Amino acid sequence: MDRAFWYYDRMQYCVDINCDMGESFGSYRLGADEEILKYITSSNIACGFHASDPDVMAKTVELCREHGVMIGAHPGYPDLLGFGRRFMDLNEKEIVNSVIYQVGALKGFLDFFGVSLQHVKAHGALYNYLVTREYLCVAIASAIQRAFGDVILLVLGTKSTAKLKATCRQEGIRLALEAFPDRNYTDEGELLPRKHEGAVVKDPATIAKRAAGIVKDRGLESINGKWVELAVDTLCIHGDNPAGREAARMIRDYVSMEGIEIQPLHTIV
Repeated sequence: MDRAFWYYDRMQYCVDINCDMGESFGSYRLGADEEILKYITSSNIACGFHASDPDVMAKTVELCREHGVMIGAHPGYPDLLGFGRRFMDLNEKEIVNSVIYQVGALKGFLDFFGVSLQHVKAHGALYNYLVTREYLCVAIASAIQRAFGDVILLVLGTKSTAKLKATCRQEGIRLALEAFPDRNYTDEGELLPRKHEGAVVKDPATIAKRAAGIVKDRGLESINGKWVELAVDTLCIHGDNPAGREAARMIRDYVSMEGIEIQPLHTIV
């Protein structure tokens, strides 16, 4: 193969790296936001329902602005006690309204600090609930676009959401697909629930290698060794996972060696 063509082919890969942030509350501290901000291109800031408070939101927005990190809203179920990881039986209208409410709260701080809203990514149980409910993804994406303009909705990358992304693009709706190198997957291509042993990958080097592999190979092996096809725009690193924090420093080196360019989400989708 011609070396110039080989180099061009390797450099065609690009990906965003995001992290859930601003999840402290009052005197309780969670994550390592200031450390991880040095290694990511997009952030998902909690909006007060599953975590965060006005002071934390303001501080996190300011930190992201200082580091040049793009900002997304991270709305979840109104479940502070359970950190938004417990399902709540809300109807479509209630879910859409709660998302608009939470994004609106964060948008106030974005306007105050003079930065833009890049995307919206649901948190926890709400995020998982959306995986098999394409109609609800479209409803939320349409609502946030109407309320906040040209904003991207970030969802788990699966075969069905890949098709949904193409459909939404035709309708002027921007959908981004996400993968988690620090989480294990089921054979069906969904995240292995945290209650199962091995749901969270705890070795930093393994996380970094998986990150590069997901992008380059367009997939990864499930917990049972089955190949799961993925075509994603962004990789999520969990700041509350110590291994994830360590891996954040390593991922840039691994993806660079594979010819993968790291870019903010809005330049990819």
